[in-house]
Amino acid sequence: MVKWSVRLLLAAIAVLLAAIAGFVIYAQFDYGPSAELKERVAVDALERDGSGLIFQPEKPNGKGVILYQGAKVEAAAYAYLAEKLQAEGYTVAIPDMPLKFPILAAGKADEVIVTYPAVEKWFIGGHSLGGVAAAQYAEEHQDELAGLYFLAAYPVGDFALSDLPMLSVSAENDGLTLPQDIKERQMLFSANSEFIEIAGGNHAQFGLYGEQKNDLPAAISPLDQQDQVAQTLLDWMANK
Repeated sequence: MVKWSVRLLLAAIAVLLAAIAGFVIYAQFDYGPSAELKERVAVDALERDGSGLIFQPEKPNGKGVILYQGAKVEAAAYAYLAEKLQAEGYTVAIPDMPLKFPILAAGKADEVIVTYPAVEKWFIGGHSLGGVAAAQYAEEHQDELAGLYFLAAYPVGDFALSDLPMLSVSAENDGLTLPQDIKERQMLFSANSEFIEIAGGNHAQFGLYGEQKNDLPAAISPLDQQDQVAQTLLDWMANK
């Protein structure tokens, strides 16, 4: 009986180790910056601090944006969007995440906020799974944030009783986070929420890293979608 128990335990450990190894290997195959992004952003010259990528404006407006990347997407794939916000006076941080899975380190925003005390108001959000992780952070730090935004994402927790400003930016041709998924979860957002859908956009074009498995084809160019996302965020943050 004891021998069988030991064998079962060893078998369970072997399965667990195999699952962990499989996850680590899976996580290594990620989405990097596209050629289109590299034509417009000096990726190799991007500034880094102890937390990840940082975009510091020449004329700060006192506001900062923390962006959690989508799962398996390199932070640099959002550099074009970050530079658009930086040009308008926003300090933008894209923290490094373990295995590029933001859900594993939702509290990374703490490091950013402590590092840049001159920023008076912080907005946090993210793309896809990064939006879920950002919402997890926001649930515990609502009084410290000026707003929470989602790019092709939605909260898992319930913000219905919160007055935290929230923004949902979805895409018509998103094959991973369907517009219908967001509509069905609108009750989880605060009453102080705005919902914007980008016509013709898709999931992958919230960053610039090329096509993504299971996504739908976009009817607009990647740069068109990026510019629309940037302007939507700027409009939303302007008076907060």
